[in-house]
Amino acid sequence: MNPTTAAAAEAMFTAAEADGVIITLVSGYRSFATQAQIHDRFIADLGVPAAEAVSAPPGHSEHQTGWAMDIGDGSGACNFTTCFADQPAASWAAANAHRFGFIVRYPAGSEQITGYSYEPWHLRFVGVEAAADIAARRITLEDFLEAPR
Repeated sequence: MNPTTAAAAEAMFTAAEADGVIITLVSGYRSFATQAQIHDRFIADLGVPAAEAVSAPPGHSEHQTGWAMDIGDGSGACNFTTCFADQPAASWAAANAHRFGFIVRYPAGSEQITGYSYEPWHLRFVGVEAAADIAARRITLEDFLEAPR
């Protein structure tokens, strides 16, 4: 991750821990080659249409920008699955990540807007002011940016 994202993540993890919640980094920056391997694996396992809903092609992943990360709770039990939403780490992040400049990038029910399936573990750094606005209005980054759908 870039230094800004990493510093915000460290502050968020520390605040969560102070509240008794463990949040871990599961995936941060990915190179083009790593993203290609991940994307190709999804295509092999799911086929192209389903893979495109859960994995960005190389060159289009937020992980390649240094502004995104995937979080977990250290147990690994629900990593990269929607059951993560029921874990304390996900609940805490959903309620507090905006204080550190992060948003849950692919919220439930926004698949038609974002183009991706619900991912309660995928956080995107957008800055504290933008994150607070997005959280308060309960909108997607696309809506915030008024991006075409």
